[in-house]
Amino acid sequence: MEILKPICNMKKRIYTPVIALSLLLLSCGKNEPFPITDLHIHLKGDFGIEDAIKKSAAEKINYGIAVNCGLKFPVHSDSQIDSVLLTFKDYPQFLIAMQAEGREWVDIFSRESINKFDYVFTDAMTFTDEKGRRNRIWMKNETWIDDEEAFMDYLVKTIVKIMNEEPINIYVNPTFLPDQMADRYDAFWTTERMDKVINAAKSNNIAIEINNRYKIPSVDFIKRAKKAGVKFAVGTNNADSNFSGAEYALEMIKECRLTGDDFYQPVNKRQDGRP
Repeated sequence: MEILKPICNMKKRIYTPVIALSLLLLSCGKNEPFPITDLHIHLKGDFGIEDAIKKSAAEKINYGIAVNCGLKFPVHSDSQIDSVLLTFKDYPQFLIAMQAEGREWVDIFSRESINKFDYVFTDAMTFTDEKGRRNRIWMKNETWIDDEEAFMDYLVKTIVKIMNEEPINIYVNPTFLPDQMADRYDAFWTTERMDKVINAAKSNNIAIEINNRYKIPSVDFIKRAKKAGVKFAVGTNNADSNFSGAEYALEMIKECRLTGDDFYQPVNKRQDGRP
């Protein structure tokens, strides 16, 4: 046994630096952890404000609560904004977002009312096509597709127009496709189409959401956007309490080597001392 002790000690001396070096190399290959804020949370279904407090704390993910604002939505005029924001006065830990619905919202709300929110986001899931048909592309019976390629080109054109003309901070549900096209995502989201959206986002300083619910955009899109210098945002767009942990976003952060500097972070106007 005494003979074995020096051998064991020698092994310890050899293994310790090897293990330390291995751990160092592993840590160098990972991004430093940074706080995650899910900026697209809804108080919907069985998910209320108290549930948000508990879930946010349990999963260590900060929340931005989104208020749906637009034509035929509960919040559809400037006169409602102050009272809506007042309902969150006891919850300054949460950011409050305007989710701008449809394309009419810019004519419904004043810039003063828009600026009362911590940030504003929208998507292109509602638009009127060239034939005057109102599309809501998450619903099959309200999606009009005469020709898939023409539909796709018009969708991209709409996204770029939104980014160029609407005063938003984040573009959400990015690269979303109707059910009848979603299984061919890579075929429709070509390099040329991705770059049109990415360039518009960069030109207008608009962040692109990494959406946990729909698991979009793709790795390729995110890498191209990162290379172009576009900022990102984490978002879920939950319909109820059945969501957890920003899993897709965390997966993309790791795979695409994103850091905290790659993410847009709104100012909490209430914590910052503003109304």
